[in-house]
Amino acid sequence: MAKNLEKSEQKDKKYTAEQITVLEGLEPVRKRPGMYIGNTAKEGFHHLLKEVVDNSIDEAMAGFAHQIQIIIHKDNSATVVDDGRGIPVDVHKQTKKSALETVLTVLHAGGKFGGDASGYKVSGGLHGVGVSVVNALSEYLRAEVRRDGKIYTQEYRRGKPLSKIKQEGKVNTKDAWQHGTKITYKPDAEVFTEREFDLKQVLDHYRQQAYLTKGVHMVITDERDGFAYQYYFEGGLVSYIKHINRNKVVKTSPIYLTKTVGPVMVEIAVQYSDEFTETVLAFANNIHTVEGGMHLTGFRSALTRSINNYGIKSGYLKEADKLTGEDMREGLNAIISVKLPNPQFEGQTKAKLGNAEVRGIVEDVVGDGLEFWLEEHPSDAGKIIEKVLLAAKARLAARAARDAVIRKGVLEGLALPGKLADCSESDPALSELYIVEGDSAGGSAKQGRDRRFQAILPLRGKILNVERARLDKMLANQEIKNLVIAMGTGVGGQFNLENLRYHRVIIMTDADVDGSHIRTLLLTLFYRYFPDIIHSGYLYIAQPPLFRVQVGKNLSYAFSEKQRDEVIKKMFDEKSRSSKMSEARPNKVRAAKVLEAALEQGGPPRLASQGEAGEASAKGVNVQRYKGLGEMNPSQLWETTMDPANRRMLQVTVDDAERASKIFETLMGDEVVPRKNFIQTRAKSVKNLDI
Repeated sequence: MAKNLEKSEQKDKKYTAEQITVLEGLEPVRKRPGMYIGNTAKEGFHHLLKEVVDNSIDEAMAGFAHQIQIIIHKDNSATVVDDGRGIPVDVHKQTKKSALETVLTVLHAGGKFGGDASGYKVSGGLHGVGVSVVNALSEYLRAEVRRDGKIYTQEYRRGKPLSKIKQEGKVNTKDAWQHGTKITYKPDAEVFTEREFDLKQVLDHYRQQAYLTKGVHMVITDERDGFAYQYYFEGGLVSYIKHINRNKVVKTSPIYLTKTVGPVMVEIAVQYSDEFTETVLAFANNIHTVEGGMHLTGFRSALTRSINNYGIKSGYLKEADKLTGEDMREGLNAIISVKLPNPQFEGQTKAKLGNAEVRGIVEDVVGDGLEFWLEEHPSDAGKIIEKVLLAAKARLAARAARDAVIRKGVLEGLALPGKLADCSESDPALSELYIVEGDSAGGSAKQGRDRRFQAILPLRGKILNVERARLDKMLANQEIKNLVIAMGTGVGGQFNLENLRYHRVIIMTDADVDGSHIRTLLLTLFYRYFPDIIHSGYLYIAQPPLFRVQVGKNLSYAFSEKQRDEVIKKMFDEKSRSSKMSEARPNKVRAAKVLEAALEQGGPPRLASQGEAGEASAKGVNVQRYKGLGEMNPSQLWETTMDPANRRMLQVTVDDAERASKIFETLMGDEVVPRKNFIQTRAKSVKNLDI
């Protein structure tokens, strides 16, 4: 024991000040980039562009910039230009460097900390780490500033200046760009695993920013394909709400409310449609607050109160029959944008606004403005009242249906449907539920699963399309009812994520058209009625293999046709190496013939029916195409799709709620023309459609 203590003391003595590492300047960013941009994959790569453009948008929100240009270069570097004031270039008294170099090389340095006396009263960036992080994670960055008729430049390599700031000359008075900032940067290949811009992602994000910043002109040029895209919305949020509802049957004209109360500016657009779902987007300083916050709470409270007051005053409602907030949300489409100094966001992701004073301000703006609008537009007001009254009736019917589901669950014991093969594990974090297409696949899954932590729920046929169905009609569908009972969360107003019985809910369907349709129906159900399950990362899609490949005694699985071909070649090569040299060459020739003949015939090599190639390979190659999960025996299904050590699964996420909602409306809504256009524009990308 004494010897052990002595050894421990000797080890402790080695831990001195010499072992403490101090990272200076931008070194912490390069050392731990994930702390600043989330990750070094696709999301982090695009985050760099967002940080640079956000500075230009802050200039636009402050009223100094009117045009922002984004240029994506062929080498996936980028340039951002604005016509704002330009980053200051005079010497900063604290750092003894130019303000430009200070902003680009010092963390937590910027014009967003000093309140009214600072450079910005309102901004999206709060911590002053944005553009300095971009500089740190770029192998090259060049800044050009035009101020006071002069041009200043400075270049950097991986966050370090190559020289002091230089004055390059004077601005030509005939030049269209007289003042502002231009940043060109190339993300560092040593840092990022993915270094290619997704144009659709870029366009979607900055179109949204153009809507939110009324009057700003955004030009996005992609030099990779030579196209340029321009966004300019004089109508701001009114244009945005019309864009969201362009494929919907609207009940009213857009309601636009705006007012500045002290330092807080409130801007809101509302429009009702004939949909059964709610689309509300909340923003604070142009940042999408996915989880809402005080501005959303204030809006909903005022909306409910104002419509109830108008309904009672106009004789549509009685005092005792006031409607609920849930009734107001059916068919509601709204955009809430607040701009304020010193926003308090909950969490690093800025998903929720926490400023308590904003709730009262938004409540007052919506309450006063909406009641006045309803009085001034009695026809539209009547349509809104009719819509919410119908929603109230549906709510009562849904409550009865929901209560029936709960009563049924209690009577049958523990609210579990008879088809559910439950697991023995009681900890949700360790449990998973497979939603399986059909009784055949359900039978294989039940036999092949690990019953300790894997539960199986087979579905019969296709569930109801809930995109155009209220809650009461949805709960009348037996398959959906079974799923709701199995998950244990409840639904609608009684939904509680803490009661979810499985923290991995896995959709497992066949790899054919019917399987894809069932998967889309299930995704629609989860997106519309159980979005918190998706946001919490609990929803997955199983990836069963498409092919079973066997060469001699060697067996493998392939998830695509390309992988199937690679597996066949690899297996023949391995078989050839293990055989005698004299037999190796013919085997390689046979393998090539088998593959070539199969590809010419447009299908997987089924050896017994391919003539000369089949005879040449009769000793060994067998490829089976799985059209359904039921074609796998239980052991194969476990090995390929359910065994945590081998399986592949896709986690379902919603990065852009507006785009996701649009896709579900297109695929599952009543309008045929948008769905037809969607199919036609993507028809060429479909290969070997299995009908």
